Amino acid sequence: MKLATLADGSRDGRLLLVSRDLVRAVAANDIAPTLQAALDDWAHVEPLLQARYAALGHGSVEGAFAFDPGQVMAPLPRAWQWLDGSCFLSHGELMQRAFHLDPIEGVEDTPLMYQGAGDDFLGPRQAIALPSEAHGIDFEGEFAVVVDEVPLGCSATEALKHVRLVLQVNDVSLRALAPREMKTGFGFIQAKSSTAFAPVAVTPDELGQDWRDGRVHLPLNVTRNGQWFGHPHGGAMHFGFHQLIAHAALTRRLSAGSVIGSGTVSNADRSVGSACIAERRAVEMIEQGAPATPFLQFGERVGMEARCADGSPLFGAIDQQVVRAGVPCA
Repeated sequence: MKLATLADGSRDGRLLLVSRDLVRAVAANDIAPTLQAALDDWAHVEPLLQARYAALGHGSVEGAFAFDPGQVMAPLPRAWQWLDGSCFLSHGELMQRAFHLDPIEGVEDTPLMYQGAGDDFLGPRQAIALPSEAHGIDFEGEFAVVVDEVPLGCSATEALKHVRLVLQVNDVSLRALAPREMKTGFGFIQAKSSTAFAPVAVTPDELGQDWRDGRVHLPLNVTRNGQWFGHPHGGAMHFGFHQLIAHAALTRRLSAGSVIGSGTVSNADRSVGSACIAERRAVEMIEQGAPATPFLQFGERVGMEARCADGSPLFGAIDQQVVRAGVPCA
C-alpha cells in the first residue's frame, strides 16, 4: 500500500490511499481518520485499507481524484518518537578524517542513535524556513521506517515484524550549531530543525526485492537547484533497521507510530556523490585541504527521490526551497 496525508487545515490531516503510480488517490479517513489512528489499530484496519488500495489500482473505487504532492503533509505529520541513527559508516569515517576526530569506540558493534523532535514534520513541498544562513543549512537524505508497538527487549530477529511503513527523509541539519551540542553529550536541539518527508509512506511489500535484510536496496537521487549532487545506495547500511529497532527497544517499549531513521545515506565509492553537503565538504577538506562547497542559502532548492529499479515512482519526490523564517513569536 501507499499512504499519504492530505492537508485539510487540521493538525494531523486526513488519511489517503495513493495508487502505485502516484497518479490517483482516494480518501481513507472513514477507515481510519489519520495515519496514526491506522497504526494504533493496524490489525483491524490494514485489511480494509488493502481492499480499497486494490480497488484504487483496478480503477473500481468511487471518489478517486488526481494525486497532488503539493497538497499533502508529511505522511505522519507528527510522531510519538523520532529516533535517527547514523548507520552508514563511510559517512562517519569521512567526518573523522576531515576533522581529525578520534574514532568512536564500538561504532561497528553498537548503532549510533539520537532522539530528535517528532512534533513538527514537514511535507514534501513545504519550505525549509530557518532564521539564518550563518547556521550552516544542510540537507541529509535518509530512509526511515515506522513501527507498530514494539515490546521492550525485542530482538533483531523479531524486529522486522513490527515494521509497518517505509519512508524517505530529508533530515535538515544546521552544521554551525551542531559542534557545541555534540560536545555537551545531551544531543541535538537547535542543530536539528523540522525533518521533511517524501509524499507517501509505503508498506515494505511495495519495494519487493529492494526491501531485504532490513535495508532499502535502492539509490537515493539528490539534487541541489536541479543539479545532481549524489545517488548513494541505501543497501550500504552497516546496521539494518531490524538492528536499530532492537537497539532502541533494549530498555523500553516503542509506541506505534515511532519513526526510526537510517542516517545520511553514504557509500565508500565517492563517484556516487553525497546525500548531504557536509560530506562533500569533508571530501574537499581531505583532498584539497579546505571545503569549497557552501552550505545552503535562502532561495535554493533541494530535491530527493528514490525510484524502483524499473524507474517507477516509489515514495514520490521531495522538492523544497530554503527560505528565511518570519518573525518568531514573542
